[in-house]
Amino acid sequence: MSRVHDMGGRFGDGPIESGDAPIIEKDWHARVLAVTLACGSLGQWNIDMSRRSRENLSPQDYTCFSYYEKWMGGLAAMLVEQGVVTREELSSGAGQGISPLAERALKAQNVATVLAKGASAERPAEVAPLFKVGDPVRTRMSANQLIDGGHTRLPRYAAKAKGRILRLHGHHVLPDSSAHGLGDAPEPLYAVAFSGWELWQNPEHPKDEVVLDLWQSYLEPS
Repeated sequence: MSRVHDMGGRFGDGPIESGDAPIIEKDWHARVLAVTLACGSLGQWNIDMSRRSRENLSPQDYTCFSYYEKWMGGLAAMLVEQGVVTREELSSGAGQGISPLAERALKAQNVATVLAKGASAERPAEVAPLFKVGDPVRTRMSANQLIDGGHTRLPRYAAKAKGRILRLHGHHVLPDSSAHGLGDAPEPLYAVAFSGWELWQNPEHPKDEVVLDLWQSYLEPS
């Protein structure tokens, strides 16, 4: 069953609006971005856990919330889940004493350095690559193989599709594991090309290809 956040290739959601609209339209959008970055610097979760928290919003909230409301809803859930704040503190807007994480607070003068530094998801090899450039492959079902109903980066529209290996990116953190606190579990990450005919029933541009970055456990020989 498709989860509400997995919207790629789905029909009935209307056209994708394109244009030159600003990324941050309102002051509170910038504040949400700032709070999210500041909380991330506390080191209590990773980017995959953050994505999972947004995916776990109720379907009603997810479909009604705007982009930055999804960010805020996911962040609030993560703060409580990781014990950074209590539900009472979140509801009242006031902390109950000094947080043990106070020393990790992101200072204004350090923001530019932290953003420029980033964090790499590449890791030392633990699993040998099974595929080489040009190999035909097929994706597995779009489901987390470690946690029932858990986070995965394999989109539903590409499930059970045939493609070919374009490139090996090295070994990267497996989101399906990392999002649930099960460790990095690094795997080979491939760029995989899929024909439009393979993904869509009636592609508007049949000769187009879609290239997805997919982890080794998402793939099997075709």
